[in-house]
Amino acid sequence: MNGKKIPPYLLVIVGGTGDLARRKLLPAICRLREKNLSEFYLIGAGTGKKHNDLTYRDFVARSLEEEGVDIGAMGDSFDWLYYHSVGGGSVEEYKSLADRVAELEKKLNLSGNRVFYLAVPPSVFPNAIKNIGEVGLNKSAGEIKLVVEKPFGQDLQSARELNALVHKYFDESQIYRIDHYLGKETVQNLLAFRFSNAMFESLWNRDRIERVEITVAETVGVEHRAGYYDRVGALRDMIQNHLTQLLTLIAMEVPTALEADDVRHEKVKVLRAVSPISTDEVIFGQYTRGAVQGKEAASYTEEEGISKESHTETFVALKLNISNWRWQGVPFVLRTGKRLFKGITEVAITFRRPPVSIFRQFSIKDIQPNKLVMTLQPNEGFDLFFKVKEPGDSYKLSTQSLHFEYSEVFGRIPDAYETLLLDVLRGDQTLFVRADEVEASWELYTPLLSHSFDVYNYASGTWGPEEAEQLLDGEKWCTM
Repeated sequence: MNGKKIPPYLLVIVGGTGDLARRKLLPAICRLREKNLSEFYLIGAGTGKKHNDLTYRDFVARSLEEEGVDIGAMGDSFDWLYYHSVGGGSVEEYKSLADRVAELEKKLNLSGNRVFYLAVPPSVFPNAIKNIGEVGLNKSAGEIKLVVEKPFGQDLQSARELNALVHKYFDESQIYRIDHYLGKETVQNLLAFRFSNAMFESLWNRDRIERVEITVAETVGVEHRAGYYDRVGALRDMIQNHLTQLLTLIAMEVPTALEADDVRHEKVKVLRAVSPISTDEVIFGQYTRGAVQGKEAASYTEEEGISKESHTETFVALKLNISNWRWQGVPFVLRTGKRLFKGITEVAITFRRPPVSIFRQFSIKDIQPNKLVMTLQPNEGFDLFFKVKEPGDSYKLSTQSLHFEYSEVFGRIPDAYETLLLDVLRGDQTLFVRADEVEASWELYTPLLSHSFDVYNYASGTWGPEEAEQLLDGEKWCTM
């Protein structure tokens, strides 16, 4: 984050009293205000009528305290916060919101710069987008921006329809499709790691790399998202967006510059180079009773709001093959699941073994390959594993590592939403997903949605179903 001042903006959070706003957006917005990078005001647009401006400010203060934000140290009166009810989301209620926006812009002497953030369930996106456009909120003398959370669509057809609707009212340059994983400092560092360190970029190809593993593991179950999660499952909820975004950053070619279009062009090229996914290389799982970090955990079908007959997957592992010059023949294995052994997000690069062993007592199989493990959360950093000889007369090899951890060097890492919101205000779309990228991703996974997969059980607190091991051709997962 640089210190360049940003013009004043009016932020409108549709869903201003919802869980996303309370837990993520409002704390991030308050931290940005502390940095004094921009003068901005906020309207929380909610469905209820119980709030007014004053009670909404109290609601925000309580929410911040619950999220561990020291509001006393901030010394903030929250007089920059306003509330407006959009009730059931009718056109008339959005006309009322438009009147409130115009009133505040005049009162606060704002130039018409607006950000509309849709912090609502995906089912509400079309209605909110249509109403914002129909009442003219998408037009002013200033800059207008629309922020949409993932998932963007439920399959290829719905993603195309949603893109068409958004483009009816907004230009692509105004649209910020958020995948919060891209806002994590450690995810952005994947680009710096690759393209500023020639020693690694020169190894980043099929000649030197044997396989790539991407793991996003969670210890939690479905929690408060049961109704939503049971309709979508892990493939839609995690693979199509979070893990695929990590895939594109790992596999992309060197962009011409670190600019939005240059980076996004290369990400789309990766997606278009992925071969059709074989259904034989996809494993679905669902968690059963077990213990996670010493605490007993219920099975998925015992969770509140989940049908006893549900076959929704809570675990997915699959293998992708990228058919281009750099990656032909290198498997990318993606894995995600709930109620797993520990919560971690890692990218593990396994390099090829030496072509022959000069150590007579060791076969090639005995020499473990070098590995680069990039941990994106928690304990963000990386480890490079290599072989050394142990002291002594006999020739015994030992695996050691070079270790780096962000917090030890840089202290607190900004939250992903801080980074992304600041980029929205600055107009930098590098970390946001473009329309063709969304559709290219859904093209990969939509054929799997109509296939009937076996859903294997796995005990909570494990690393998922044993059947997932077959994707590694006899090797072991790096993250265990």
